[in-house]
Amino acid sequence: MIKIMADSTCDLSDEVLKMYDISLAPLTINIEGKVYKDRVDIHPDEFYGMMEALPEFPTTGMPSPAEYQKIMNEAIEDGHKEIICICMSSGTSGAYQSAVLARDYFFEEYPNSNVKVHIVDSKSMSHGSGWLILKSALMRERGASFEEIVAFNEKYKTKVKHFLSVDDLDHLLKSGRLTNASAIIGKILMLKPIMSMKDGKGAIVGKERGLKRVLQHYTQEFIKRNDPKMTEFIILGYTSDHKVAENLKAKIQLDTDFKGDIHIMQMGVSVGTHVGLGAISMFFMEK
Repeated sequence: MIKIMADSTCDLSDEVLKMYDISLAPLTINIEGKVYKDRVDIHPDEFYGMMEALPEFPTTGMPSPAEYQKIMNEAIEDGHKEIICICMSSGTSGAYQSAVLARDYFFEEYPNSNVKVHIVDSKSMSHGSGWLILKSALMRERGASFEEIVAFNEKYKTKVKHFLSVDDLDHLLKSGRLTNASAIIGKILMLKPIMSMKDGKGAIVGKERGLKRVLQHYTQEFIKRNDPKMTEFIILGYTSDHKVAENLKAKIQLDTDFKGDIHIMQMGVSVGTHVGLGAISMFFMEK
């Protein structure tokens, strides 16, 4: 059996992780001088409940090579001979480089090992890498080989379409994802920025006034961009407002001809630190 692992920014639900035996290397979150391991010491609802009252902006840190090594060693002890690790974009974090180091350290220690390890730089964030991970798990369950899953990820990883809109421009500003001028203009005009990924980094691709227009933007772009042969499922993400994600799901079902699964999953602490409360996202495979 092929082992699939990732970092905690993939934001897949606990149910999915358990169902497909996917292991996560946690990022760290620094909140007022105290360091937490994402999804180990702190969980999304707990974090979002305290977020508005925090006097300082939390910071995040990549998983250490040791965190990845631990998962690799446990997988090998369980009899796995093939390991695929799908990481958040190297353009936004050092998580990918940390996983590569872990792989290199392993083969330095065991130079004659016949274990196969492949590290994927997903070029994605949040449920973007999560989309690739879930697709890889489904491929594995259907009998795909290690080489086939690796080839799929490397060929299609830049085709996972991201849309993200936020409620609070300050978080994007503080995290360096938005210029001060854009934030000021956005606040004055009450515009919600819509972000996507370009060259492995977040980029603003549109602005809409009000949540209703944002959801309309998502569905219209999905109709134009979706690859119906490749989009087996859609993932919708949210930070603090599950109802908005439910509304988006209903709109997709009403306004489009998509008949596949639509998963709603909460964005984790690492991602939520940068996007804030009220964020809503959508992920699918584009043409």
